[in-house]
Amino acid sequence: MSSTVSPTLRQVVGLPAEPARLADSTLVLIDYQNTYSTGVMALPDAAQALAAGARLLERARAAGARVVHVVNDGGPGSPYDVRAEIGAISAPVAPRDGEPVVVKTFPDAFHQTELQDVLAGMEAGPDLVLAGFMTHMCVTFTAQGAFRLGYRPTVVADACATRTLAGPGGASLPADVLHEAALTTIGDLFGLVVPTTDALPA
Repeated sequence: MSSTVSPTLRQVVGLPAEPARLADSTLVLIDYQNTYSTGVMALPDAAQALAAGARLLERARAAGARVVHVVNDGGPGSPYDVRAEIGAISAPVAPRDGEPVVVKTFPDAFHQTELQDVLAGMEAGPDLVLAGFMTHMCVTFTAQGAFRLGYRPTVVADACATRTLAGPGGASLPADVLHEAALTTIGDLFGLVVPTTDALPA
């Protein structure tokens, strides 16, 4: 089996290789809800990713970046019930007054939501910084949706997390492997991936 690393599709088509300045971007925090810290949807690395998300949010606010929060609503009684504590945004990344909250029902935060209108109303530019839960699902598909609409997303890896799932053959696919695979998919075309908040230029 060849160990040669292929160029990314971004490299092949000549897309930017450097993330935008945080101050010139809009931070979109995806599904940092309590459900990922407890119960059936708890993620093994939720606490570390949430702490990284809080640092990212603090830095974005200090830089004067626009901030948008996204939550998933699965309906009453679900692990994503935004009317209940389980579906609320976790305290370390809670919105401040004036920071909009967009509610979605699909993994792509742009699909059948007001997110694009919110960004337009904030006079947001094309550069988005994404972070949140889960890496392989709502982060990946929101990056894809942003790319499709002409935005330039950058994903902060340590501020994302996912869970262990069964692979196609039934064997366990550990959360950290799925996390890395999802980030690799994003970085191949949909957006840039940086390892930590500190890798974003101020």
